[in-house]
Amino acid sequence: MKSWSALAFLWMAYFYQGTLSCPALCKCYNRRAEVVCNEVPLTEYPSEGLSKNTTMLTIQFTNITSISGQHLNATPLLQGLHLYSNHLQSLSSDLLRGVPHLNTLDLTGNKLSALPANVFSHAPLLSLVLKNNQIETADAEWLPNDSSLTWLDLSGNQLTKIPAALLQKLPHLENLDLSKNHLEKLSGNPLDFMTKLERLNLKHNKLITLDAALFQNTHNLTYLFVTRNKINELPKNLFRELTQLRVLSLDDNQLSHIPDGLLDPLNSLDDEGLDLTDNPWRCDGSMEYLWRWLQKNKKKVFLPENIVCARPQSLAQRSVMSLTESELRSQS
Repeated sequence: MKSWSALAFLWMAYFYQGTLSCPALCKCYNRRAEVVCNEVPLTEYPSEGLSKNTTMLTIQFTNITSISGQHLNATPLLQGLHLYSNHLQSLSSDLLRGVPHLNTLDLTGNKLSALPANVFSHAPLLSLVLKNNQIETADAEWLPNDSSLTWLDLSGNQLTKIPAALLQKLPHLENLDLSKNHLEKLSGNPLDFMTKLERLNLKHNKLITLDAALFQNTHNLTYLFVTRNKINELPKNLFRELTQLRVLSLDDNQLSHIPDGLLDPLNSLDDEGLDLTDNPWRCDGSMEYLWRWLQKNKKKVFLPENIVCARPQSLAQRSVMSLTESELRSQS
């Protein structure tokens, strides 16, 4: 089936070959079959003049407010569509029906809020970027079952939760960016089906903790960013399966201590790969495990001298690394 599809695509490319026509106000590159409309006074999709041979289309920093499936039908060989920083407010459910080869769709910086069911179900997307819009609810019905996506960026929206049913449709996903939303928790083991996930960004949310089983099936996770949340505790076995993790950011949270053994599975951390700064550490007996781990793994920690005590008052602003065992135990 894949061989037939490849032959069909080559036949279509041959059928439509020729000089790339170019819409007014846009620039066209024949060799790459690419059209770029950048910072020009467009108010409507530039259908007139678009060649059927176009494989890459970029429309950015314009005043376009809408795009339809009928518009995209004019470019059946389209593989990449970049529509960032326009004024798109909505998308139709049949938007991608006429572009069966589209693998990259970037809608960064528009005014999208609610999206219809099946809106991304009609093309073999590998990369979908919805960054910096106004989306309040993520819907599992956006995508087909067993989606081919490897990259999904929902950062910079207004999400308060992410449905497990949506993430369960993404078994091929390698990169998931949920940063700069309003997520308060990740429930229902949402990552269980994402066994190929390598990079997870949860920065700038409102997470208080992470479920103990959250990473039980993400054995390939390499980069985990949890900076600037409200995390005040972590389960002891949270990182047990993350033996491939190279970078972990837990800075700027509300951690006062971590449980014994939490960091022991993280043998693959890069030098300076762990960031624990800007947390209100309580330097008493509960800090002894982290203190010992830091002594042995200093090279793996980013700015270890900046991991400082917030309490008790007698040790406030002291670097954890500088403490002695007797000082810690005297605070028990």
